[in-house]
Amino acid sequence: MNNTLDNEKILTQRDPAGALKIASEQYKQASFDAVVLNKEHDDREITAVVVTGMGGSALAALLAKVWLRNDIKVPFEIIRGYDLPSYVGRNTLVIASSYSGNTEETVSALDQAIERDAQIGVIASSGKLLVTATNNDISYATLPVGLQPRMAVIYNLRALLALLENFSIVAGKQEEIAALSDWLGQESAAWGADVPTEKNWAKQLAEQAVGKSPVFYGGALTAPVAYKWKISWNENAKNLSFWNEYSEFNHNEFMGWTSHPVEKPFVVFDIISSFEHPQILKRFEISDRLLSGKRPKATTINLAGDSLIAQMLWGSIFADYVSIYVAVLNGVDPTPVDLIEKLKKEL
Repeated sequence: MNNTLDNEKILTQRDPAGALKIASEQYKQASFDAVVLNKEHDDREITAVVVTGMGGSALAALLAKVWLRNDIKVPFEIIRGYDLPSYVGRNTLVIASSYSGNTEETVSALDQAIERDAQIGVIASSGKLLVTATNNDISYATLPVGLQPRMAVIYNLRALLALLENFSIVAGKQEEIAALSDWLGQESAAWGADVPTEKNWAKQLAEQAVGKSPVFYGGALTAPVAYKWKISWNENAKNLSFWNEYSEFNHNEFMGWTSHPVEKPFVVFDIISSFEHPQILKRFEISDRLLSGKRPKATTINLAGDSLIAQMLWGSIFADYVSIYVAVLNGVDPTPVDLIEKLKKEL
């Protein structure tokens, strides 16, 4: 492979909006001071939590649901669509999350939450959600403006935690994330544009994957991270990609690799947490062995970190670096998502 990713001029030309710089500063989001406004609420019992959001705005909730699975003592559901479940009512906490504040599915769900007199929180940087929150004395947390939602996941997670703490669903979790900021900065520095390919794992993975469609596999604990890799690949690299999780993979998709298409222009990544269930880890290993010669051998990404949330955030930042480098190799600008914006206008 040529030295495209080590050529500063090429990087600047193909990344004019500075996506790599934004990626290099994502660690700072971990110490973001998410402040809840309109904090006052009644003390009604909350028997369920519903987070409504799309894409990157839903991703923070997916990360939180897995990370806080032993801390949240009520059902926790994530809705990616226009309508809330029928059970949502006075004793449900509904958190409407949209980076722009104008995502139409989330606006629709928020309107329904108000109609049903649910407890409500809002996360947004601007837009209709914040207007509705201020006009209706709804608790809300604002996000910094000017980013693509996929690059603001840690901001979003901090805001979500602030609202969950405000409604006494969890406690002390924001500090746990803030404590990771310096470490995440040190780790992500190894993937920076100034680090040559021979020493830069993010660049190496990009060169391995360019020209192919990646398939990302997570376990029960890393499925949200695999989904993040798919999002980053789609939106940064403008490259088709797929994801799935173990052990569901072994009950259907496992067989799909054994036959067609005969030519398989894919690259496979297994995203592994050391905290995963031992049987899940065993499934990764056995599946790759049994599929030898039937699909590309999986490249393992062992998430670094001493806690599950550390590994999740490490993997999320790494996803942006690798996919931005693929964008450079693909000759596309990693920042804009013009077709998504066109679709929204036509809707």
